[in-house]
Amino acid sequence: MFERYSLAASSVEVSERFSVEVPKHYKQAYNAGPSQLLPVITHQTPEGLSFFYWGLAPNWAKNKTISEKLINTKGESIAEKSALKKKLSQYRCLIPADGFFAWKKVGKKTSIPYRFFLKSKSLFSLGGLWEEYEDENEDTHHTFSIITVKSNSLVAPVSERMPLMLDKATEAIWLNKNSVDTDLVPLLKSSDESKMDCYTVSPRIGSLSNNSATLLLPTAPSDQFGNLTLFD
Repeated sequence: MFERYSLAASSVEVSERFSVEVPKHYKQAYNAGPSQLLPVITHQTPEGLSFFYWGLAPNWAKNKTISEKLINTKGESIAEKSALKKKLSQYRCLIPADGFFAWKKVGKKTSIPYRFFLKSKSLFSLGGLWEEYEDENEDTHHTFSIITVKSNSLVAPVSERMPLMLDKATEAIWLNKNSVDTDLVPLLKSSDESKMDCYTVSPRIGSLSNNSATLLLPTAPSDQFGNLTLFD
């Protein structure tokens, strides 16, 4: 399961990189996680940022089992299931990012958080699907899930899955309203590990209540309890 990423870029940087209008309420997300309201770019309205909940709106995310099922969509499942293919054709989105996090399990009760990013330190996007639903009060909400694929050789020692990463060329296909299955399904693969790098970060990233720029700093390998470990 994939459940954390970061977007530390300013509104100007996001606007210039993705050629979108960025609203004034945009905020940097150093520890973006499930149930948060986060910026996305849909292929129906690629000229601006929309803000959707990742997985579920907070008041609907009390059931963790359900929430976990909704935050990710396996790329392999999209290629195999007609319902997901239909969703891919009608409800695609990009999620702007500058890095993502994964935890390496090194013992029964020990895991170490890593941050993965492009060597160029540039912005990229994660591929996602979105949907609309009404709550019990008939209020409309928009949510998204992030597509995951099998990890490349850099991420694999830490996690079996990684988010679908897209660059400017593949983003153009993703946002093109005329793209069809044969254009989109081939994009559902892991990214080039030679363009990526990683390092360990503070276990404070594990709590969604933490949202500080210091979370992105390299930190000596430590477990979820903050204890230094020999594993890396």
